[in-house]
Amino acid sequence: MEYVTVQGVEVPALGFGTWPMKGETCRTAVRTALEYGYGHVDTAQMYENEAAVGRAIADSDVPREEVFVVTKLRSGNLAHDDVLRTARESLDRLDTGVIDLLLIHSPSRSIPIEESIGAMNRLQDEGVVEHIGVSNFSVAQLESAMEASETPILTNQVEYHPFTSRSDLLEFCLEHGVMLTAYTPLARGRVTGDETLRAIGDRYGKIPAQVALRWLIQQEMVAAIPKAADPEHIAENVDVFDFELTAEEMERVFDLGGGLVARLRTLLGL
Repeated sequence: MEYVTVQGVEVPALGFGTWPMKGETCRTAVRTALEYGYGHVDTAQMYENEAAVGRAIADSDVPREEVFVVTKLRSGNLAHDDVLRTARESLDRLDTGVIDLLLIHSPSRSIPIEESIGAMNRLQDEGVVEHIGVSNFSVAQLESAMEASETPILTNQVEYHPFTSRSDLLEFCLEHGVMLTAYTPLARGRVTGDETLRAIGDRYGKIPAQVALRWLIQQEMVAAIPKAADPEHIAENVDVFDFELTAEEMERVFDLGGGLVARLRTLLGL
């Protein structure tokens, strides 16, 4: 496993996404993922699977301290008291002792960011939550969250894959020490049929999905959280640590999403 070092915290670069799995399907998939070496599990209040994720972690032979657990506040739970109450409820369902990373799932149109972040900082003070972050935030919204918080904003979780450009956000994250966590990293299966990814993969004996994931985690300050229920796909997605893309191959994949601006190319060392 490789790690993203952000604000002095080591986060496994490859995590396991759990949307939209529930119940026994979710528990079995998470337990399988942990057995294959995933050390980072992503859930959310909205997914209604926190209890299943918690049971999988408890049932696993992997020690709790080796699993980085992420959950997210539902968008309707961002008022101060709702943050406090529902985060504690999430921890009760997870039963993991602490929430390693609590995110705001999406920006609120009605609750000031200062109110939500202030409550999240209180949860950190109380030991309910270790780290905080956001999801689906623009650069401007991320800046506001950072200004509102007494503690570092560890990540902004957004949709990111070879066919979408996140140049502005990635540049900001690299310059300010914020991890970009990529959800839907396989573009809902679109990567499977891409000829560029297939051609690159052929050189290493890898499939397009593995090339897409390697491209993501090879970018500084980027983690990826692919979702899979099938054990074969769970195993394939984590098998990305025995090869490395060249700078030219990295650029070819960037070109699928519109290419790289000069500033970002420099920051990424390409």
